[in-house]
Amino acid sequence: MKKKLEIIGIKNKHIEIVIQFLKFGIVGLTNTLISLIIYYTFIFFNKDLYMIGHIIGFLVSVLNAYYWNNKYVFKKNEINNFKPLIKSFIAYGSTFLLSTIMLYILINYLYISKTIAPIINLTVTIPLNFLLNKFWTFK
Repeated sequence: MKKKLEIIGIKNKHIEIVIQFLKFGIVGLTNTLISLIIYYTFIFFNKDLYMIGHIIGFLVSVLNAYYWNNKYVFKKNEINNFKPLIKSFIAYGSTFLLSTIMLYILINYLYISKTIAPIINLTVTIPLNFLLNKFWTFK
């Protein structure tokens, strides 16, 4: 992978960050799928439960994110250390709060579909989550 990145012009000092971001993206994709499956399951049964689905999806996906970011992306392998887990919840919690506010505004004031609004949120929260995890949670 490093050779391919060098071919497209990414400098050696930036390759590790690019690789981490790509791995973070893979983990993020699974987190997003987990969160959205839970969210859509709740609105399938009752559209008024969208916030409950959003909250439960968040909790489950952060636990998943912590595990895979710790083992696979940032390779910290923290065992019996709750500090990175707490930092993960704070990092994802801050973007969750932002996402929740955005979700509410998009659905209730901008009349964006309940199925599309979470996807719009991702364009903001994914890059922000990477930066928070890279430079704070797993530094």
